[in-house]
Parts: sequence; C-alpha cells; structure tokens
Amino acid sequence: MQVTSLLTREEHADHDHDQHDHGHEHIPVRLWQIMFGVIFIANSYLVEWMFEKGSMVAGLSAMVGAVILGWPIVVTALKDIRRGILSINELVAIAVLAAFGSGESQIGGYQTAGIIAFFMLLGELIETRTAAGARASIESLIKLTPTKARRITTNNGEEEVAARDLAVGDVIRIRPGDNVAADGVIVSGQGSFNQANITGESLPVDKKPGDEVFAGTQNLTGVLEVKVTRAGQDTTLGRVRELILAAEKTKLPIMRIIDQYMVFYTPLVLVLGALVWAFTRDLNRVITVLVVACPCAFILASPTAMVAALSAAARLGILIKNVGDIELAARINAFIFDKTGTLTTGRLAVSRLAPLGETKPAELLRLAASAEKYRNHPTAKALAQLAEEAGVPLAEPKDFAESAVRGIKAGVDGAEIVIGRAQWLKDNRIPDDFVKSADLNETEGFSLIFVARNGQCIGWVGLQDQTRAEAREALVGLKETGVRRIAMVTGDRQPVASRVAREIGCEEVVAECLPQNKVEFVRQMKERGYRVAVVGDGVNDAAALAACDMGIAMCAAGSEVAIHSATTALMNNDLRRLPFLVKLSRQTRGVINQNFLFGVFFSIGGWTAGAFGYLNPIIAAIMHNVGSLIVVFNSARLVRIGEELEPFQAVRAEPTDQGTGLKSEPVPRLAPRPA
Repeated sequence: MQVTSLLTREEHADHDHDQHDHGHEHIPVRLWQIMFGVIFIANSYLVEWMFEKGSMVAGLSAMVGAVILGWPIVVTALKDIRRGILSINELVAIAVLAAFGSGESQIGGYQTAGIIAFFMLLGELIETRTAAGARASIESLIKLTPTKARRITTNNGEEEVAARDLAVGDVIRIRPGDNVAADGVIVSGQGSFNQANITGESLPVDKKPGDEVFAGTQNLTGVLEVKVTRAGQDTTLGRVRELILAAEKTKLPIMRIIDQYMVFYTPLVLVLGALVWAFTRDLNRVITVLVVACPCAFILASPTAMVAALSAAARLGILIKNVGDIELAARINAFIFDKTGTLTTGRLAVSRLAPLGETKPAELLRLAASAEKYRNHPTAKALAQLAEEAGVPLAEPKDFAESAVRGIKAGVDGAEIVIGRAQWLKDNRIPDDFVKSADLNETEGFSLIFVARNGQCIGWVGLQDQTRAEAREALVGLKETGVRRIAMVTGDRQPVASRVAREIGCEEVVAECLPQNKVEFVRQMKERGYRVAVVGDGVNDAAALAACDMGIAMCAAGSEVAIHSATTALMNNDLRRLPFLVKLSRQTRGVINQNFLFGVFFSIGGWTAGAFGYLNPIIAAIMHNVGSLIVVFNSARLVRIGEELEPFQAVRAEPTDQGTGLKSEPVPRLAPRPA
C-alpha cells in the first residue's frame, strides 16, 4: 500500500508538472481513435474513386472520419480558450472546422478536415512517447532491495523480518547469494561481494570484519553477520533513489518547436482572416485563407523528421525514448562515461593463461575449470566460458571444498587441485616460488588465481574486466564531431580507471566516485556551460543519467534503473553509434528548419493568393496537401542516413593448436601479453 500510494502521488505530481510546463492542454491521443478515423477517410476516397454515384456514401464516410479525428482537437481548443491560452490547438481547430464546412465539394471539405486532424494527432502521439522515467526507476529500485532480512535475536537465533523494519544497531545474517538489506559493517565472517551496481567496481570485492557493505549489493560467498548502520531511505541505494527523483524534477522541459512558432502564427492568421472579411465581405476568401494557412507544413515539419530519424536510429540499435533527444544531441558538447559495463564489458574474463613447467595451456585450463565447475563465482564462470569457447572438455570434480574469499580444493582425475590466491596456496603448503612468475599488477584491475596439482603450482590465470573493442574509435569519432570534453567517472579504484583510460584514449578520469559524486560532477560541468550527455549502465549511474541533459543507457547489459532513467539506450552496446547519433541529430535539425522555412513561404504565398481571390477553397485544400507531401518527402531523406554503418558478420576460420586444443591465436577478448 505504501509503495502504491507513493507512486500514485508521484504520478500526479509529474502530470501537474508537465501541464504547468507546457501551459496549454495536451490533446488526448488514442491509437484506436486514429485508426478508426483513418479508415473512414480512406474509405471515402476509395468509394469516390470506384463508384460514380457513391458521393453520398463517400461524403458520409468522410464526415464520420473527420468528426472522429477532429473532435478531440476542437474540445482541447475550447479548454485552452477557457484557460485564456492561444496556441496551435486553436488554429488547427479553426482550420478543421473551416475545412469541414468549406468549398463546393462537401466531400473534399470533410476529407481535408480529417487529414488535418490526423496529422495533428500523429504529431501529438510522436511527441508524447517519453517514458515515465522516475516512476519506472523507483519500481526497479524497490525490486533491487530485498523485502526480507534475517535479524539475529538476543539468544543468537535468527528471525525473518521485513527490511523496512530494520533499525540502526540491528545485526543481520547474510548468506551466500543474498542481497544485502541495509548498509552496515561486517561483525563476523568473510565474503566476496558484487557491488558494481553501487560503486561501479568491475571485480567482486572481498570483505572482512570491519568492512562496510551496501544495501542492494550481492554476497557471493561466505556467511556474514552485519551490524546495520543505515536502513530504509538512509541507505546508499535509498539516496540514489532520492537523487533520481530530484534530478527528474529539476530537468528543464524540452520546448516543442511547433508551439514556439504558433504563439505568433495563430493570432496572425486570425487577424489576416478578419482583415480579408473586412475588406472583401467574401466568406469564401476568408475560408480559403484559413484553409491554405492551415499549419499542415508546420505540424508535419517536426514529427515527420522525427519519425524518419527514429527509423534510422532504430535500424542501428539506438532506442530513443524521448524524441526531443534527436534535436538535443546536436547541441551536446560534453560526454561523461561510466567505466564498468560501459567502456568495459562488465564481465570478468580470462586475459592470461600462464602455465609453469611442462604444463600445457589446455591442461591448465581444463584442471582449473573442472575444479571450479560447480562454484558460483565470476572466476568460475570466466574459466567455464573460455573452456567452452576453446572446446576443452571438463572432468567431474570430487571432494569439492570452498573457503570463502580465499579459494577452493577439489579432486580432478585423481589429483588434488588447489586454486586461489597466493596466500591460499601457501596455507596449503605449496612452495611459494610460484609468486615470482606473475607479471600482472592486481592494482590495475587484474585478478590472479594460482593453480596447484598434488602440492606443486602448475600455473596461474589472470582475469580482468575487458575494455570494449570499439571504445577508442567511438571517443575519436565524438571528438571529430566537435565534442569538447570527454570524461570517465567511475566508482572503481584509481589504478584501474587509469589503465582503462590509457587503453581507450580518455584524458580526463575521476575515480572512486559514489553516485552522489557523479551527480555533483555532472552539475559542475553544466554550471560551466556544457551540454552534458551521460553514458552508463548501472544503478550507480541512474542519478547522473537523470541529472544530465541527455542520458544514454547501455541497454543490453544495463540495469533496469539505468535504462528507465535514461531517455536513450544503445540496444547493441556499440559505442560507435554515439558519433552517429550526434550527426543524425544535426541533419534532423537541418531538415526541420528546411521544413519550417518552406512552411513560412508556402503560407505567405497562400495567404496572398487567397486574399486576392486567386484561389478557391478546393484549390487551397489541394495546395496545403501538396505542401504536406513536400515536407514528408523532404523528411524521408533521413531514413537512409547511416545505411553504410549497418553491421555485417564476417566468418573467419581460426587455426587451432593441435597439441593443446586451444586456438593458436589469442582469443579476441584476451589482452595481449605485456612486453
């Protein structure tokens, strides 16, 4: 009940906020109503064309279609007038009514009225495709936080309580696989935590007594007892939620381009019609002026270009939820990137297999992956994935035993396999001369595990979160489009962030940031006059995605919170689409301006010809339909933009090492061996 009432209040608040921002009433758009109206209008044309004596049926069909499509426009215009507002709604309503009763052919008038109403409703439908980001984000955040917690009682037992009932000072028990219900400090036990959704760290973080854990993060291994330090809305996850709401409320509304013109256009047309009547007393001329001045070109100028741009973007895997972003992207001059899951893949992967002695790479991989076969840990998943890709068969492990955080023991093919960090092998009496063989720096984001067989180290495996192959190319493309500032802001450690920045060519790096730090960085950049786009994928990015001018989520790997907070998503996670989006935006803005300019000259010419009696209402109706087609065809040019960027798959045979069963070339996602 509390969640429902909260969402309801926020929904009303958002609705009131939108009404206040736009001033005029929004025309209620119902898809079924548009479809029914279009069917009747199309039927009138069909009957008129096929049957010589079908004028009455065609006229009735056109009239019904015009009423269905025009009714919500006229009603909305009346509401605007009652509120003392004059906008495009009134001019379109007058044009619909004038067309409805215009000309020598009543059929043509009905058809014209229906077409005008249809395009107005289509434009309104396109412009209101923005998702309710704040409400969806709240719902996703609520799902992330567990609703139950295991609270330890005074007699050292445990009871299951609602997470909202936790208080500061309570001690809760967290088992492997549990999501943490509240922020706290570990009292006893050790575990490995996936906290990428809060801090952005790509690798699981080992925690011991005295370390802090965050609500919404996942315990991968070990049983721990945690003393609650922050609960409910005071947790880090709760603060992220509040930041999303605050950012959504302070985001400036995108002014509709059409309304900016119609503020002046509507009164001008009405005054012009009054002057024509005053000087000529010819109602036909007045109707002609109103019909030819019907803002079809203006109405279509933005929506048709937007639809064409949306089609071009969707073809390349760019989902734009707020169509205003198509126009906004042209003015973006600063990009802020998250690291984990955005500039990197967000998944732990094997970067090095380093066998020692006479051990073969395939043998090292088979033993390690077999021993870790049933372990629920990112390291085990990375080894299993590489073994599957390399075609290495796995054996069944026996006598499996795991020590939280440190490592595992298992029997494989009759041999005792010990896998884990260096200290784990030392604790199991493995000679420590193997440590010198490792040449990777763990502080730069590499994770090292050593493998021993029957008391002897046979090699080590290096794992890391790989950078995306296209990241460097994407950043170069953004700079070529004129983006002045590109920064990477991450919750990961400084050495890890610096390594990734070097690999992708990003000059500005801010590391060890919590969500509120990211939002503050965005605000500082906006205060310096930049138009900021944020690209991210996790919960820790959601507040920044909502606070920036344009939020772009990595959809395929991103969290629901990030996707809902952003207004644009990369469905295929290809960062090279970002420069294309900027270029598409600029071309779309150019087409819209061309359409508006054409509309101005078309209207002025039509007014003049109508006022002096050179046009009748029927010719005027034909003219504004021709003008509409010109605008549509001009906008349609945008559909073909980016065709040269459409991906294609090339199959390449890769030779294999006959002795090991592994590819003789490095696996594409493996990092090259340092010199």
